[in-house]
Amino acid sequence: MLFVPGQRWVSNTESELGLGIVVEVMNRRVDISFPASGERRTYAVDNAPLNRVRYEVGQQVSTADEQSFTVSEVIEERHCLFYRGLNEQGETLTVPELELNSFVQFSKPQDRLFAGQIDKNRAFQLRCETLEHIRHQQLSAVRGLLGARVQLLPHQLYIASETANRFAPRVLLADEVGLGKTIEAGLVIHHQLMTGRASRVLIVVPDSLVHQWLVEMLRRFNLYFSIFDAQRCQALTESGADNPFEEAQLVLCSLSTFTEHQDLHQQAVAARWDLMVVDEAHHLAWSPEQVSPAYQCVEALAQTAQGLLLLTATPEQLGIESHFSRLRLLDPDRYYDVEKFIAEEQNYQPVNELVQKLMADSVAEHIAAPAFISQLTQYLGDSAVAHLQQELQGAEPQQAINHAIELLLDQHGTGRVLFRNTRSSVAGFPDRHLHTHPLTAPSEYTAQLAQAELSDSLRPETLLGDEQWLTIDPRVQWLSGWLRERRSHKVLVICARAETALDLELHLRLKEGVQSAVFHEGLSLVARDRAAAYFSDDEDGAQVLICSEIGSEGRNFQFAHHLVLFDLPLNPDLLEQRIGRLDRIGQRHDVQIHCPYYQGSAQETLLRWYHEGLNAFEKTCPAGNNIYQQVEAELLACLRGEATDQQLAQLLSHTQQISEQTLAALQQGRDRLVELNSFNEAKAERVVAAFIAEERRHELAKYMEQVFDLFGVDQEEHSALSTVIHPGDHMLCHNFPGLPEDGMTATYQRELALSREDIQFLTWEHPMVTGAMDMILGGELGNTALATIKLPPIKPGTLMLEAVFTVQCTAPPQLQLHRYLPLTTIRIVVDANNNDLSNILSAQRLAKLVAKVPKRVGQDLVRQTRKDILALIEQAETLATAQQQDIVASAQQNMLQQQTEETERLKALAQRNPNIRQEEIDFQLQATDMLSAALQQARIKLEAVRLLVAV
Repeated sequence: MLFVPGQRWVSNTESELGLGIVVEVMNRRVDISFPASGERRTYAVDNAPLNRVRYEVGQQVSTADEQSFTVSEVIEERHCLFYRGLNEQGETLTVPELELNSFVQFSKPQDRLFAGQIDKNRAFQLRCETLEHIRHQQLSAVRGLLGARVQLLPHQLYIASETANRFAPRVLLADEVGLGKTIEAGLVIHHQLMTGRASRVLIVVPDSLVHQWLVEMLRRFNLYFSIFDAQRCQALTESGADNPFEEAQLVLCSLSTFTEHQDLHQQAVAARWDLMVVDEAHHLAWSPEQVSPAYQCVEALAQTAQGLLLLTATPEQLGIESHFSRLRLLDPDRYYDVEKFIAEEQNYQPVNELVQKLMADSVAEHIAAPAFISQLTQYLGDSAVAHLQQELQGAEPQQAINHAIELLLDQHGTGRVLFRNTRSSVAGFPDRHLHTHPLTAPSEYTAQLAQAELSDSLRPETLLGDEQWLTIDPRVQWLSGWLRERRSHKVLVICARAETALDLELHLRLKEGVQSAVFHEGLSLVARDRAAAYFSDDEDGAQVLICSEIGSEGRNFQFAHHLVLFDLPLNPDLLEQRIGRLDRIGQRHDVQIHCPYYQGSAQETLLRWYHEGLNAFEKTCPAGNNIYQQVEAELLACLRGEATDQQLAQLLSHTQQISEQTLAALQQGRDRLVELNSFNEAKAERVVAAFIAEERRHELAKYMEQVFDLFGVDQEEHSALSTVIHPGDHMLCHNFPGLPEDGMTATYQRELALSREDIQFLTWEHPMVTGAMDMILGGELGNTALATIKLPPIKPGTLMLEAVFTVQCTAPPQLQLHRYLPLTTIRIVVDANNNDLSNILSAQRLAKLVAKVPKRVGQDLVRQTRKDILALIEQAETLATAQQQDIVASAQQNMLQQQTEETERLKALAQRNPNIRQEEIDFQLQATDMLSAALQQARIKLEAVRLLVAV
């Protein structure tokens, strides 16, 4: 290679530097300056990874001062080039190569090929594989749901798939406690973000749940939400932000932030939200006479947000007016009058009876009765019933009955806006057993009770003294001995205060020799992960994990089944939350709940009220907080020792009576139509089956291994099911997507990921995987290659070209054009004799035949055969264009058919079910027109080329 100052060269290994200028050549070294990036490199003359930049006649180039011209003549003097051509004004320019624009990069495959930037064959093949993997993902029925670190629970996946596929979903998620409303909401959020239907999401929760939501969204869905409070908003405003809520796409806020700061509430309303999520929505008080400030805040936000998810564990059973207040947040035009809503709800009873008869064992008798058919016709119409009767004569009558049930559920009731599953309808929950451990209160405790606050009497360690409580508190001695007897059992201990958890863990570990870990709100997320991982390790892990109240939120430890409640919270919801850490679907043992308490103390009174009054230990109590509010005064009096034994007995009896009445009301208020619509077992199993099929773990592991190898990311086996990934010393890029500087441990196994939250769960939708795919297709890597092939029928010296095209079509993300035209590749193989060899030389066959060519030889070959290559590319484009027309025509036909069917379905439903919003139908019609217009603009794009030479 001859280097002369003033020449322009491009780096083969760092093409992003732009065009380089030879500055100096001496002592077998050459200095190259890259003005575009402000970098300077020194290379050895004999093996510099550089290629001479030479534009050919007809190419469009630009000067350093941004003047564009078309090259008409190339002149070489003293080994430097001068370009002559006409600019846009028709003027003749003569420009030395030194004055060319340094910011030019060769991104088109043919431009890079002619510039000598030839990639390895494995990079070319990886690019083609990436295109196919993305196409597969776009066609997946469970796209947007795969990336979640969740169990494959049918009821959750069913609700998520039913809800997330709607335009701007506005629904009430009202599953009973422990069934995973947060996970369902997270799945919907993740799906909407992945599919492009949403880009800005606002989550509004009570203050106590902010951290839990942050952890759940991050650990389960890899969604990085920003917590916005008054302090952060003020800082953003001071830094120049007009509206702080427009500075982040994913925002998590406490409800009090809006109720206490009117200006922040107005700014949040002014910001555009594609989806809004509100947790604990039953706390939003509303009545026709009075509206709470919290409800007003959420109502104003709900009116501007496109989609809305309301989460509550207590739907209409605890008051039809309260239920109506939440529905009017979802659709105020549809739910505007309480009395009309109550009357409408009563009209659903006959539909419920029809469904029950269709589900009964005696369904054949019902269908044979003319009165039943007449009633069914009233709700489904003549044509639907006639079709049903015809199908009943076929080979699968049960399938026809199931279809009739689906039509009734689809066309009647509030099922489209309300999803609720109950523990009785979802199998997999363990039984719960209470074990009480009475202890004698120490004199140091009883001596201070008269002046103590109630909170202190329920947490004796606060009265026993920071220095000595561990030595005199009988609960500590009991716990130490109890743990020694159960060395092989995992035990979760929960107490109210982080200080108590820290002291207790230190004592057990140092004084009693117990393998233990601590988990509290003061720890970082990484430290919590480590503690949870240490606890989950079966072989060398901790026997006991000691958690504080808030520190245990958002974590589930169902691999353990012993729960020690070191103290009791005064809030029934907190008690259920504690037990819920172990009482989850997937728990394989009965949950054993242990309560040490001081006899004759407030602890014993509270324990008796929970157990004898609410039965809150051995059964879930969805109305616990509501009942607590009704008896709060009497309960507090008993806890303070201000009531007699008779009054305590009356309180327990009264609480038990209220509890039974409330649970009876809950059961009576159950809407079977809603429950049936919330879980279709057949559909749910199909979703789970699709989920399992689409995970393709082995394919993903193999693909990512190739990606890591090509980009220089180091990986080593951590265990049989996990791997350690960390940045290599010679990576192709400075920052690999999603890879921390200190590396990470990852697994492709869902089962391991669920038990080890400190290990990253790599799926096709993990940010590292999607980021790597975007980096490959968004960059130049692999879009050129050169290889030789040895195939007897083909004469040596024959030049061939393998060209990979994609069909490009631009449309707004919310239209989800990929449903009809996914990322489609057109692969063409042609030779110099105009032969189409695409079918003969398949990608799989070529992969076995190709051999690499030395880079310098390849660059010389490309330079000498430039005209032949251009002719081959033109030939390939002609063949690809013909295929593209057929592909687009098929997509257009498929789109019109599906969109028309869905539009007609929504219109038919709207006539019977007012829960179908007109804006859904309008969006469907508008989307059809926009999709049709977008498909008409589809074009092909050359994605990659590989030059093949027969030998």
